[in-house]
Order: sequence, then structure tokens, then C-alpha cells
Amino acid sequence: MTALTLKPAVAPGPRADAIVIGVAKAGTGPVVAPGAEAVDQAYDGGLAGVLKTLGASGAEGELTKLPAPAGLDTPLVVAVGLGAEPEADAGYDAEALRRAAGVAARGLSGTKKAAFALPVDGPGALAAIAEGVLLGAYAFDAYKESPKDGEAKDGSGPLGEAVLLGGEEGEAGFQAAVDRATAIGEELNRARDLVNTPPNDLDPEAFAAVAQAAADEHGLTIEVLDEQALKDGGYGGILGVGGGSASTPRLVKLAYKHPEADKHLAYVGKGITYDSGGISLKPAGHNETMKCDMAGAAAVFAAVVAAARLGLKVNVTGWLALAENMPSGSATRPGDVLRMYSGKTVEVLNTDAEGRLVLADALWAASAEEPDAIVDVATLTGAMVLALGNRTFGIMANDDAFRTSLHEVAEESGEPAWQMPLPEHLRKGMDSPVADIANMGERMGGGLVAGLFLREFIGEGITWAHLDIAGPAFNEGGPFGYTPKGGTGTAVRTLVRLAEQTADGDLG
Repeated sequence: MTALTLKPAVAPGPRADAIVIGVAKAGTGPVVAPGAEAVDQAYDGGLAGVLKTLGASGAEGELTKLPAPAGLDTPLVVAVGLGAEPEADAGYDAEALRRAAGVAARGLSGTKKAAFALPVDGPGALAAIAEGVLLGAYAFDAYKESPKDGEAKDGSGPLGEAVLLGGEEGEAGFQAAVDRATAIGEELNRARDLVNTPPNDLDPEAFAAVAQAAADEHGLTIEVLDEQALKDGGYGGILGVGGGSASTPRLVKLAYKHPEADKHLAYVGKGITYDSGGISLKPAGHNETMKCDMAGAAAVFAAVVAAARLGLKVNVTGWLALAENMPSGSATRPGDVLRMYSGKTVEVLNTDAEGRLVLADALWAASAEEPDAIVDVATLTGAMVLALGNRTFGIMANDDAFRTSLHEVAEESGEPAWQMPLPEHLRKGMDSPVADIANMGERMGGGLVAGLFLREFIGEGITWAHLDIAGPAFNEGGPFGYTPKGGTGTAVRTLVRLAEQTADGDLG
């Protein structure tokens, strides 16, 4: 993990292997952003012209490396694009800073130490840069050949240390901002690790063991229901999904409690450690990334641990509904009827609509504790990907104000999201002639149908929202900004920010 160090912005800067500066896009060409004054002076005030000659424009995500002149304690200057130059007296957008820092951190892979002299006009900007560095420097190399001398076989490896310039010594908030970014960044990256871990090494039992270790480390309370406990408790949804696998299911309850808290949030995560589709087997080409089907549980796990590390004055309980969905002689068949933990019966028309079944049991268990709000997170439907694409998750809720508040929280956190409805007319499509409800309804609007199904398992009077992260949870394309290829850790920052707002008395 990249180490962060905070230092005031003093010329000519600390000794480092590289120094990162920001460049904005203006009508006349690239403009050197605030924070890079000492670097610009070393070029006799002509750095913008040099960058323009090299073809740099300041566009977002653009990276330009050039040798440093005499007077700088570094051999390399790295100019990263921030996008359009803001209006006079307006600061740079936090997400632009976060993405720029991520691009630079990824571009400095293998570098031992780099200084970041990006624009800092307060703790918020510094926090965004710190987050971007930690998330952009992420690398998953656990299954690569053993590193030598701290580097990967190809000589790359993550950025070793990042010195953040601009946090003035003695000024309140700067160190706290870096500490917050560190806790969130490290836990988000742990969620990425879980998503990227091959399913032969991360089955439900192994995931539960990771949660147990985190509980021991951070003083969380944990309860793990194994297969027998699930049978004794009547968790028919989780058992039905996990029945076809040699790896037995688990329901993990991971709780952080603050002695002064007066609000309680419940986060519920879909944790299908591998999804073959079950008897309704997925077609060729759709199985290769299905290790990511536990990304919701990973996000919930990371958010609870982050809340504990930040010491937030709110109680947060995470429910991880863990199962592996496999076809076998003991697997649930299309046409089977499951009796859920709530007592409702569900006719299973498609075993590849399994996430809603494990979530239903966990949502009812979470409802029994009567929290102030429940938020579930799941890679639930391909329909949501068709609707919103690969970078935006959908938000559904049984309360319009809460849905709007969550959308604002997500956008503030740098996680693209969009509000989606729960049209009542789609509920009729899940009527079953043999059970209380079917797990499938109309094909069109399938993501909304799934949300309506989940709503059936929320306790009366409890505020609830559903985040369908099927699109952004796993990046199959090339890296961008601070987002790597593979697991992304989507929704962690939204959940943490919601917990922070709740701790501050604003649940939304």
C-alpha cells in the first residue's frame, strides 16, 4: 500500500524521484495550476510553453513526463491534466483532483517516492488528492511471481511513498483529511482485493474468515451463521442458492457500535462468491468475471470497517449474504418453491436470479433489528447495465427523499449514480400461482422488478434503499482516473459518507 506523508508547500519541494503538478486546459493552451509555482520558476516561468510544445493541452487524464531542470530536488516532472480551468475565485472540483492524482499515481508505478504539488485550497481538496493517490496506485499482484526487492517481476509495482504538498503545518483539518482518506482508501482497496480474488480461494467460508479477522483487529462484533445454523433458522433463500455447491453458504453479521450513537444503519451486501447461473446456466462468455458477484458484500464489509476506523458516532451493521451458485444434483431447480426467512414462499423461475434470494433473507434479518435505515448493495441485474452503462449505479428506494439524499451523497463522493423508480404496475408480473411471489417478472424493466422484489422483504415502516452496482463494480476495460481494471470498490465511499452524515445528525 502506498504510504502518504503530509508536508507544507515550500520551494523547491522535498527530495523525490518525481514531482506531480497540475495543468489546466484554457483557450490559449495549457495553464500551470496552483501548487506548481516552484516548478514553474525552475523553468524560468516557461513551463506552460514547454508543455504546449510537447503536445500537452491540460485535458482531463492527460499525462506528460519531462526532465526536471536544475534547482529541483527531483529528476522528473509529471504534469497531469485537470480539465477546464475553473472560473476566477473558483477552486478545482474535488473529483477532478481525485482523478488527476489517480492517473499520476498509476503512471508512477514502480517509483519509490513522488511529491504531489496539485492545487490545494483546503482540507477537502487535500483529501481528494490523497484518495486519488491511494486508489490510483492500487495493484492486485497476489498471484504474480514472488516480487524481488519489493518490485514485481517486470520491475513495476505500486508507487511506494507519496508526499502531499499543501497541507500547512498547524492548520486544522489537513492531517484529519489525510487520515480519513487513508482509512477509506485502504478499506476500499481491500474490497477490490476481495473482488479480484479467484473463487477457488474465496468461497463463503473464506470470506467469513476475512470478516472474522477484521472484527478481531478493529473491535467489531461478529456472528457467522454456517449451513446448519441457516437450516435451523429457516433461511431458505440463502440455502436454496447455495445448495448446489460443495462450498456451503454463510450469513455474516458484522457490527460496529459507538457508545454515544443514537442512530443505526444496516448495510446488506450480495455475496455470491461465484455465479454460474445454477441450473439456469449462463451462456459462454458470461462466466469469466462472475467472481465479482460478491462486490456488494465486499463494499458493505469495507464500509463497516472504515466506519470503525474513523470512529463515527453511529451504529453500523453489515450483513454479508454469502453463497456460491452452482449446478448439481442438489441445486435449486426452476419451478422449485423456497420458504424464505420471512415466512414468504418464492417460486424460483430462474436460478440465475439468485442475488435477490440471498438478499431477501438478509434484508428480513436486518429489519428485525429495526434500524433507522437499510441500504442493500448488489451486482444484481444486467438490465441496470443496459439502462445506465458500465460506470453508473442505480438507486431505488421506498422513500423519495432518502433516494434523493443517497444520490447526492454518491455524487459528492465521486461515485456516479442515478435515481430509478419502482413502478407499481411491474409488481403484478411476479404473481405466482403456487407461491406468494416469483423471483422473476416482466423482462422489460428487469432492474426495477428486482428492486420491487427486494421491497417485499423490508420490515414495515423501515426506510430502505437498493444500490444496483452491476455496471461499475467490475471494470473489464482499461484503467481510467483512479479506477483500475478489475474490481473497483464501487459504493464503499457512498456508504461511508452516508454513515458520516448520519453521525452528524443528517440521515436525509
